[in-house]
Amino acid sequence: MNHSQKTEVLTNEDVAIERLCANTVALVKHARNIAVQQVNMIQLLTYYTIGKWIIEVQQKGETRARYGSQVVKRLSEEMKKNFERGFSEDSLKNARKFYLTYKDRIDETVFNLFAVEKSETVFSLFEEKPPFIVSWSHYLQLMRIENERSFYEIESAKSGWSVRTLQRQYNSSLYERLALSRDKEAVLQLAKKGNIITKPEDIVKQPTVLEFLGMEEKTKYSETDLETAIIDKLQKFLLEMGKGYLFESRQKRFTFNEDSYYVDLVFYNRLLRCYVLIDLKVDKLTHQDIGQMQMYVNYYDRYEKLEDENPTIGILLCKENNDALVGDYTAARY
Repeated sequence: MNHSQKTEVLTNEDVAIERLCANTVALVKHARNIAVQQVNMIQLLTYYTIGKWIIEVQQKGETRARYGSQVVKRLSEEMKKNFERGFSEDSLKNARKFYLTYKDRIDETVFNLFAVEKSETVFSLFEEKPPFIVSWSHYLQLMRIENERSFYEIESAKSGWSVRTLQRQYNSSLYERLALSRDKEAVLQLAKKGNIITKPEDIVKQPTVLEFLGMEEKTKYSETDLETAIIDKLQKFLLEMGKGYLFESRQKRFTFNEDSYYVDLVFYNRLLRCYVLIDLKVDKLTHQDIGQMQMYVNYYDRYEKLEDENPTIGILLCKENNDALVGDYTAARY
């Protein structure tokens, strides 16, 4: 074998290895996408089934309202004995609402395959036209929408909206703006500036999926550049805040009235003996920001604060404050 032949053999080996690497990466990405879709569909079908069963049992009660709440409470207690998280009374009420909202999406044959026979062949029926096209977290928001629910569901799936982007688009009245606007493409382009799900991990990191799978929620699942910058320089930040501050958590999640909320940063001050909540705002302070912080403070005072501790303090760290809005609240500029 001469020198030119050896060079050609090595080149062919390199090409083969590159092809192997590319094919393996593509396969794993494809497999993960399928896994995410399966987990999402299983979660939705499970909550749909639980909701249907709750309705069927509740309808047998003579005093519907009283009997209905008893059914949910009893089921939640039993589920908590078997599973650590994901089946609170609020979660079961949401499952009931989910079934009532989307009960026409699943026929009895499909329902029996999944819930009674527990056959995996049911998923092959959804390949061409799945009954549900976004995540459980999305449907929790969509169930609050009345007339335009289908529009926001389709747009969420088509554009890959995160739950927060869905909330933002609904709050900005995207449907109404499109209906009134002559330049509908321009409005849609504006809508597409929201967060987009680009990989399976973006869906798996949703708290409701983690609860469903019994996985622990970690702070790295939800973070922002500003929070990261503060955490990276936490010691300096605490010195700027004053004496006695102890860091507890970032993106602290809690559920209130069936909604999930996130406190950007949670501290405890050992000298003041109280919680200190910090919310980070990159824009000008608004009435909504203040109302949200008040709700955070009220929640902590009611459910987290001990009897001998002092009332919770809320701090809004914003780019531009508004003294007329702040009043008795604490706002600081960065």
